[in-house]
Amino acid sequence: MKGDEAVSSERKPYYVSVQAGQILEDPQAAAYELEILANEEEYTRLREQFDELASMDEAQAFHFVSHPYGSASEMEMNNGYDEIIKRIYKQIYEYGTETTRQHIDKMQLL
Repeated sequence: MKGDEAVSSERKPYYVSVQAGQILEDPQAAAYELEILANEEEYTRLREQFDELASMDEAQAFHFVSHPYGSASEMEMNNGYDEIIKRIYKQIYEYGTETTRQHIDKMQLL
């Protein structure tokens, strides 16, 4: 079992596009904005955040189609979306390369 633990805790580079909601292993596969070093568990946590963001996008799209004049919950939905984005950038910052951290610092999101 110890051999398996060593493999799963090993960090490797991933290339992240927050805009596209992607975490790539191959930097040539698609455009990306940020680079991180993450192990399997960290990758999974970040992937789950992107999945939650995608679900929020779908919920917002449905909400706006079914309530074209808006409602009080529109602000709540936007706040929920913003919270997920902040969590994503916090994780990316935590796992990020020095260049990634500098980029996020310049964005002043955290």
